[in-house]
Amino acid sequence: MENVYLNRHFLCIDLKSFFASCECLERNLNPFSYPLVVASPTQGSGAITLAVTPYLKEKGVKSRGRLYEIPKNIKYTIAKPRMSLYIKKSREVVSVYLKYVAKTDLHIYSIDECFLDVTDYLKMYQKTDYELAQDILKDIKKTTGLYATCGIGPNMLLAKVAMDIEAKHNKDFIAKWTYDDIATKLWPITPLSKMWGIGPRMEKNLNSLGIYSIRDLAYYDRNKLQKKYGIMGTELWNHANGIDLSRINDYKKEQNKSYSHSQVLFKDYNATNISLIISEMVEVLTTRLRKNHKTCSNIGFGIGYSQNIGGGFYHSTKLENPTDQSNIIYNTCMIIFDKFYEFLPIRKVTISCGSLKDKVGIQLNLFESINEIKEEENLNEAIDSIKTRFGESSLLKASSLLPDSTIIERSHKIGGHSA
Repeated sequence: MENVYLNRHFLCIDLKSFFASCECLERNLNPFSYPLVVASPTQGSGAITLAVTPYLKEKGVKSRGRLYEIPKNIKYTIAKPRMSLYIKKSREVVSVYLKYVAKTDLHIYSIDECFLDVTDYLKMYQKTDYELAQDILKDIKKTTGLYATCGIGPNMLLAKVAMDIEAKHNKDFIAKWTYDDIATKLWPITPLSKMWGIGPRMEKNLNSLGIYSIRDLAYYDRNKLQKKYGIMGTELWNHANGIDLSRINDYKKEQNKSYSHSQVLFKDYNATNISLIISEMVEVLTTRLRKNHKTCSNIGFGIGYSQNIGGGFYHSTKLENPTDQSNIIYNTCMIIFDKFYEFLPIRKVTISCGSLKDKVGIQLNLFESINEIKEEENLNEAIDSIKTRFGESSLLKASSLLPDSTIIERSHKIGGHSA
């Protein structure tokens, strides 16, 4: 079992109601007793609540809801979001982490969340992982005034889920999970979207397979998940069984040269129409891959939300086999999207294809036939040949005529600007 389960000491620390807590600090207010909402006051009752204080959460107010959804009998203060303030406070917290671990053992997951691998420090500090977590949380409060929650686990996954599911309910805001807790704490999780890495869209897809709890997912046929979702299917099954072999150093390794494509959108997009933009951008990247006889095995995908909201996400995943196929890269992007999208208006999309290698042949797996792959290769070769000879806009999909498409408009621009 040693080659299947990682046995280290990870801390996953999240700053509690971060944006709202920062605003309370600026006003000398207690976030546990004061009703404050971070939202744009100029957008009226339809404004999205970017954060609410723990006091309001206890009353059932959601962080990512709308102002009009807050019950009329609850009085609250609206604070305009200030990203410069939140970035400043986040850096202060990171400086606290660096008192305890080196940069190589710290992974900044988001503006308010980090992973620390404290395995090699416990002997030096002569403390258990739980005692060290207590010290760090106390230091964060003393140094910055912010409260934090912490999950502890033998791998990054269990540390994260322990924090998400249990830590916020404990008096000291700390929860430790081990492999012995998988059956009693991990498997009962339902609905699926409460689990790290499973968004509402993926939850719906898994429900259609008869999977409603993490236990159902753990017992589902791994090969079927892999066939349907590729490497993400394997990851879903592994995570459902508490398996995560990733290390913080995996995130530190320098990426090889990559091809990337980023697009700032001229209007707000959402889950119903963004897939068209993603598909068009993937086509641009895969055309470039084929033109240069390259394949990629690392896919990065990111979303930027509307400017008056701010934020977004960017995550990457490694493919089992290098590829230049549009359908594989597109499906990988959509799986990342399903995991992390927060149902906010989208104004920017970024896609990268990394870990480039010279294409030397066709990599097969158990779920694909050589004939299907060759047919797609021949089709792509014909399309690329026509576009090379007659121009990028000489051959377009019917979807390019849809109102949400941007490919025709961009074909008349140079470097994203009007020619």
